[in-house]
Amino acid sequence: MADDYLVRIGKLIRDARQHRGWTQSQLAEALGTSQSAVNRIERGNQNISLEMIARIGEALDSEIVSLGYAGPMHLRVVGGRRLSGSIDVKTSKNACVALLCASLLNKGRTVLRRVARIEEVFRILEVLNSIGVRTRWINEGVDLEIVPPATLDLDAIDAEAARRTRSIIMFLGPLLHRMDRFKLPYAGGCDLGTRTVEPHMIALRRFGLEVTATEGIYHAEVERSSPDRPIVLTERGDTVTENALLAAARHDGVTVIRNASSNYMVQDLCFFLEALGVKVDGVGTTTLTVHGVPTIDVDVDYSPSEDPVEAMSLLAAAVVTESELTIRRVPIEFMEIELAVLEEMGLHSDRSAEYPADNGRTRLVDLTVRPSKLEAPIDKIHPMPFPGLNIDNVPFFAAIAAVAQGKTLIHDWVYDNRAIYLTDLNRLGGRLQLLDPHRVLVEGPTRWRAAEMMCPPALRPAVVVLLAMMAAEGTSVLRNVYVINRGYEDLAERLNSVGAQIETFRDI
Repeated sequence: MADDYLVRIGKLIRDARQHRGWTQSQLAEALGTSQSAVNRIERGNQNISLEMIARIGEALDSEIVSLGYAGPMHLRVVGGRRLSGSIDVKTSKNACVALLCASLLNKGRTVLRRVARIEEVFRILEVLNSIGVRTRWINEGVDLEIVPPATLDLDAIDAEAARRTRSIIMFLGPLLHRMDRFKLPYAGGCDLGTRTVEPHMIALRRFGLEVTATEGIYHAEVERSSPDRPIVLTERGDTVTENALLAAARHDGVTVIRNASSNYMVQDLCFFLEALGVKVDGVGTTTLTVHGVPTIDVDVDYSPSEDPVEAMSLLAAAVVTESELTIRRVPIEFMEIELAVLEEMGLHSDRSAEYPADNGRTRLVDLTVRPSKLEAPIDKIHPMPFPGLNIDNVPFFAAIAAVAQGKTLIHDWVYDNRAIYLTDLNRLGGRLQLLDPHRVLVEGPTRWRAAEMMCPPALRPAVVVLLAMMAAEGTSVLRNVYVINRGYEDLAERLNSVGAQIETFRDI
């Protein structure tokens, strides 16, 4: 029996390594062991401790074995079922993460309503708790209360949790006002000076923050200064804009941020800052003017808005399964381009009158999607900063294009590897041709077929594969779905509530 478990664990590790694109030697180097040892582990010929399994999972950014909590490890999907009824969109994952980081600005009590209970949020909470912030779920686990200590204990930070979320970089903006010198772990792959990190540093240096990186640690030193001219972001990124906003919020003066993202999570952060007493002009535009206050000590109660990417996920589920489904609480301002493209492809849908989200600012509608005969769009599908087609919504068009008549070119120019994972749909009967790391040609319509496969390590492609499995006649298995739990709350259970048949299970 023990040998059988070792073989099964070894297979999971091998599949996770191959999905990461690593050789056995690369995994061995990350673990500080030999290639032959990795080979024995993958063949089930090596006894392996839980500590080693955890280290392998961290190296591969993939949950190998699930212990001690209720999250599912694998999904078994009985496909070919039509969805029906209605389903609500949950609050925005990315907004919730930004607001958790922003709570460090406030000396008072922060209550966030209907916070997404997802792995990404849990990791940030673990980090906050480790440095002395008290958090607790209230109102039957729906809302979150956050109470900061007088002094943060950065020396006690939970480094493992911090390295499992790239959002840790958004601690830099709030912390530069609280201490002159501090250290933060950073997630592997976020090397200082790369395209994804350097724009943060360019913006924050204007407030006197200098950061060096050694052996997986940000070493930050602060000699506070005032930006003497507008901050021009070199990348119109969401987290870059958020970090600049967080730094400007407690800067005693007026800060102008240009080339700012105006995306949904940035707008939610601006609304939250206003609740803290920080005036922000230009919300929804690419120029933000922040009237900072040196001290923030208020009890604040805030409701983040709904997630347009989850709304797109649910819309795609209806399209791929040829279902009629009502998706309630859709943040329409951040879905209008996607819907315009889909209407040109032939999608039939109805929408309600607009009504306000609980934050009082974001516009919502209820959207009913109907079975439609789709045609491939004339133009390629490609993302643009808001108000363009959302970067995170691009992968869902791969599944939608696969059920449309004709060929669709998808150009995912932002990420170097995400388009590659979309070709996993070929395992389920799709006809996707990878033209280069950014472009994929999708030919439809598709006759989906069931399959057993590993979950792609990228969040949105992973959900796209799940949706295709829901459309495929027969029983499919999607293994190692931790990445989905990082971005979606109870997705399988909620899809089951509208007619899907998805079972969660573990091998061990």
